[in-house]
Parts: sequence; structure tokens; C-alpha cells
Amino acid sequence: MSSGDTLEFDQIYQENKGAMYDGRLRISKQGIVFKNNKTGKVDNLAGTDLNLTHWFRVARGYELKVGLKSGAVFKYDGFKESDFDKLSDFINKNYKMRLEEKELSVKGWNWGTAKFKGPLLSFDIDNMSAFEIPLGNVSHCATSKNEVALEFHQNDDADVSLMEMRFYVPPNQDNPDVDPVQAFHDNVMDKADIIQATGDAICIFKELQCLTPRGRYDVRIYPTFLHLHGKTFDYKLPYTTVLRLFLLPHKDQRQMFFVVSLDPPIKQGQTRYHFLILQFSKEEDMTLELSLSEEDCADKFDGKLQKEMSGPVYEIVSRVMKSMVNRKITVPGGFKGNSGTSAISCSHKAGAGFLYPLERGFIYVHKPPIHLRFDEISCVNFARGVASNRTFDFEIETKSGGTYTFSSIEKEEYGKLFDFTTNKKLRVKNRGKNLLNQLKDSVNYEEDMMGSDDDAQHDAYMERVKAEAAEGISDEDESSDDEEEDADFNPDGSGSDLAEEYDSNASISSSSGDEEDEDKKERRKKKLEKAKSKPAKRRRTSDGGRKRKKRQKKDPNAPKKAMTAFMLWLNATRSDLRKENPDASIGEIGKIAGEKWREMDPGDKEEWEEKAKEDKERYKAAMEEYQARKAEESSGGEESDQSEKKSKKTKSSRPKPSPTKSPSKAGSGANYKSKEYITSDSDSDDSDSDSDSEKEKKEKKKGKKAKKKSEDEEEEPIASTPPESEESASGGEEE
Repeated sequence: MSSGDTLEFDQIYQENKGAMYDGRLRISKQGIVFKNNKTGKVDNLAGTDLNLTHWFRVARGYELKVGLKSGAVFKYDGFKESDFDKLSDFINKNYKMRLEEKELSVKGWNWGTAKFKGPLLSFDIDNMSAFEIPLGNVSHCATSKNEVALEFHQNDDADVSLMEMRFYVPPNQDNPDVDPVQAFHDNVMDKADIIQATGDAICIFKELQCLTPRGRYDVRIYPTFLHLHGKTFDYKLPYTTVLRLFLLPHKDQRQMFFVVSLDPPIKQGQTRYHFLILQFSKEEDMTLELSLSEEDCADKFDGKLQKEMSGPVYEIVSRVMKSMVNRKITVPGGFKGNSGTSAISCSHKAGAGFLYPLERGFIYVHKPPIHLRFDEISCVNFARGVASNRTFDFEIETKSGGTYTFSSIEKEEYGKLFDFTTNKKLRVKNRGKNLLNQLKDSVNYEEDMMGSDDDAQHDAYMERVKAEAAEGISDEDESSDDEEEDADFNPDGSGSDLAEEYDSNASISSSSGDEEDEDKKERRKKKLEKAKSKPAKRRRTSDGGRKRKKRQKKDPNAPKKAMTAFMLWLNATRSDLRKENPDASIGEIGKIAGEKWREMDPGDKEEWEEKAKEDKERYKAAMEEYQARKAEESSGGEESDQSEKKSKKTKSSRPKPSPTKSPSKAGSGANYKSKEYITSDSDSDDSDSDSDSEKEKKEKKKGKKAKKKSEDEEEEPIASTPPESEESASGGEEE
């Protein structure tokens, strides 16, 4: 993008310790500004400080190299060949400089000349640069007889890291008194990012409480770095690694958090600490004396620091850090939660902490600390709490695809947080508004372009929260009425309801008891009227869910239903819609498609309506064929079912053997058995082993059954007697 006064380029890359970070580059009359998309760090190069501009052909297209008068060098990759003319004219017109085209040596030789050009080590072959090493990436430099070994800082974001590089330095034949190896080493050490704790510290803060990394540390302030000295670990943090400073009040209003954002982070084994968090008490004061003269304080820090300072500890620490790092301190803006503070109590994963809405982002303290800028947020979402109905979840989705969920936020915070996101014009995912208007109204924080938004729009979630709160109040009123009735219930008292309704001495109750009963009856009537006025609750299943009708199983052989004109058009254009809206979900794509279909001209819709008619005719013909085939299959199945039923009827018409009859009264004695009881040898053996008492019980039971059966037979005449019963009867007569 370009205009008369500025040039803007997207997807421009900057190298940092072996990793390439994308960002946006803006060139204006005032200077050059590059913003890192990952860290949000901004390089602001004033136009009056520019010293040189070079143009190279590199692996990622073309590179712009910018040098400052102070000797600092900045490189930006990712330009196109066509961008050269625009850049050259703009730089020549506004900076009165020439954009020079340079070529790199691609011979591949490993011998050449090492030249130190400010913060860069350039390896030249035939007066053409083969590669350049930023000396700020060097972490260690060692020498041997004719060699110099360089070790480099590692970056976790880099896919491949350069660990070490060795240079062979031949002896100097012309001047044997000068050691070329030592001269090479001294030039590297002069610009290398190697921390050497030489000299005295400017000031020392004793036993400061640190949340990450956890413990108590002595904080020593040096001119170029910060030294944390603990009982177990020591950390040295160069001021160049500090991105931002935050000063945040605790929710209890008695403590303060001082947060230092770091890139690259503190490394301890495999653990990375991207934030240094110090915790202070507001009531703790101190007096500090700097190991600097008054002149040094005035010259180096422009009067921001005094030799002697006194006040709360958090104020002095933040003041010293701000002066040493030369960065602003971010504090919460105008947001105030339900508690009247800037902090919102919540949880992230398993840890509890505080969420602070800031003017340009959100920060969560403390485990793990999270900082999300508005320019990297895609949308936010308000979701119902899982554990309790009195809380909700606040979800933040980033443009890189990550999702951060802050849960267990009290419902009272919803209104303030929703108003904050609305005022900042962040896109709310589950908002009662069509998606196209939301995308138009949301602010693009990358371009700092302000948009309009409608504050007085319908919010379904807010209404649902209010309804649930009102319902909870009514339930509490009913429960209080129930508690009053339970208190009146006293079965032992003479004037109770139970005594009057069920006891024999109901007439003994006094007149005062009658008055109480009338009051209770009135209460009951009111309660019944309330219950009738309430809508009937839906019946739920035992597992808590609503009863649902069972769905009929879909026949896989049935023809596919006809598609509408809209669905045919959507299937053809879905891929294009996804490319236009890469961050939209499936549901949002459907909403966007519906908006476009409604706005489409009738003439454009005719093509898809014709296709829909053809598909409908296809479905109609296929359905007729399917139903005819299904009818044939069902007729064949009915014939087989009828034949099975007939075979079952013939089997059931055959006489079944009757169950054993009850024993007759003829005969006596414990060992006597009638004929029907002697069915097999095993049965007779078992009966011999039974005791006399068990036999008597069995005979009594069977006698009762036989008597009952005989009465039934007298009432209903039997058409035929089974052969077995006749035999048993004749056997009894013979005996």
C-alpha cells in the first residue's frame, strides 16, 4: 500500500538470532517504522538519523539494509523486485539519499577477508560480501594458536540454529609485533553481547519477593544489565531483552505487581520465563542511595534519578527500571470491575489469578503470565460457566489460532467486561449481530484505524443472565415461605393441623389455634396460586436430559434428497468464501453466504434455480423407482410371515401335557405317594431323603392349588380332558 506521504509493506521479515519474524513496515517522511507481529516490538528510525540504504537480492526476494549514523544496522527482507522503483524514488525525494544496489558473492569460497563494520562482521570475497554476522548474537569468543571460535546465542523460535563458527587467522608477515588473533578477538568482544559483571552495581535491592521465577532475590542494577542473585540460581538480564514494563495493583489494594516482559526469555534448563514478576507491599518503604554522582544522574538519566530517593519500594524499583531500560511503564486504564478495582478474579487452566483489561490489550497474572495485545486478537467469546451457573468464561482467540480461556469469572463482572470489549471494538463471537456488520465495525489495531460500533444493540446473553438472576430471587422467596411453614409444623402441639384433622380430640383445640390454622390455609392458597401461575416444567429423564423421540433409521438405499438453489450455489463457492474469511468458523461462513445470497441479483440466481429444478426431477424419478422396489420386497416378506404364522398355529393346536395334579385324599401315612408323584427314579430318591415336615407343607400347598383349580373347572366347563389326567384319575380309583 502506498500514498503520496507514506509507503506500507506487509509480510516483511526481520532476522533475530537465527529466526525470521514477520511484521509490517511503514516508511514516511519522518522515518521508518517496523512492528514485529509476534512480540509487538517497534523499531522507530528517524529520517534524520539515516546514513545509508542498500538493496540486495537474497533468499526471500529482496532485502533493504538501513544504516544509522550511530553505526546501528537494520535489515528487512521480503520485498519484491517491483518495489525497488517506489523505494528508490521515495528515499531520494524525502531523505535526499540514493538507494544503492549491492551484490553478494555466491562463489562459495571459505577464504576471504574479515572486515568489522560497526556491529557487523562481514566476510568478503573479491570485495563482495559473502555473509555478515551481527556481533550482538555472539555469546562467547575463545582463541587458540591461529584460530578464533565464536559461540552464538540460541533462539527457541529458530528451526535451525548456528551454534559455533571458527576462523583461521594467518600470522601477519608485514608486522610481526601485532598478534592478528588477539586483534580479531578484541574487535569481536567490543561489540559482542557478552555480559561481564565488572565494576560496582548502581544500586542493590535486597530480598525482593519474585513470583516468576519463584523465590527471593537480591536485584543488582548495572549500567547494561540486571542481575538476580538467589539462593539457588543467578540470572543476568540485558536491558535489550526487556520489551515492556507493567505496574499493576492487586485486587486487595494492599499489594502491587511489577511485571517485566522479556524476549528472549530467562532460561533455566528446559523452563522458559517470558515474564519477571515482582510482588510488593504498598506499606513497605525504603531509602535508596545510588553509587552515582549528581552530575552522572543529570547527564545520563536526564534528571529522572536522584542520588538519594525515598518512598514505597515498588515506586523506587519501577522508577529505576524505567530509567535504565528507557521504556514506558504500562498501568491499567479506566476499566473498573464490579469490586471497584482494575483486576478481575479468574482462573486459567489449573491456576487462579487476575485478568487486567488494559488500553491496548489484556494481561493475566500470574501462573502462567499471559499478555495479549489487541492487534493479535481475532475475537472474544463469552461462554456459560461449566462448574456453576453463577460464573462465566471469557475466551480470547488469536489470529495465530490459539485460544485462551479465563474461567470462573463472577456474573457481576459480565456487564463491565462486555462494555469494555464493545468500547474497544473487539469482535464478539457469540454476539446477537450479523457477522458482516461486526467485521466492518471491529477495529483493525494493526492499522490503528478507528471504526464505528453500535453500543445499544441486542445482547441475548445479557438478557439470559438477568432472567436467571430474577428466577434465582423468586426461588429464594419460595424457599423462605417453605421455611416458615416448616417452622410452624409441630405434631406434638395441641393446635397443630394434624391434631385437628386426624386426632380424636380435635374439638379440644382453642380459638387461637383456629386463627393460626386460617393463616396457614391462606398461605397454602397463595402457594398453590403461585404454582399454578408458573409454567409447567418439562419432564426429564432419569439422567437429567429431556425425553426425545426416537429417530427412525435412515435407509442407506434411499435416493439422495434434492438440493435447493442456495445449497448448490454454496457448495460451488464455499472455497472462495473460506479464502476471503480465513478466521471465520463454519457457522460464520454460512451467515456470510446467506447475506451474499440475499443481496444477489435475481438474474444471477436463475442458473442455480434451473439446476435445482433438474435435481428435483432427478429425485422424484429416483424416489418412484425406490418406492416400487420397496413395495415388491415388502409383499414377498408378508407371504413368508403368513406361512410362519400357519405353522405356529398347527403346533399350538396339539394337546399339551397337563401339569401334575395335586395329591388325592385317598391313602394315609408319611411314606404314601400317589401315582402322579412317582415320575422318575431320581424323583423318588429325592423324596425319600426329604424330612416329614417338608412333605406335609408341600402336600398342604398342593391341596390348596387343586381345590382352587376344581372351583374354576366348575365355573367354566372343560371341552376335553387331557389323557394324562384321565390316567391319573383311573389310577386313583383302582388303588
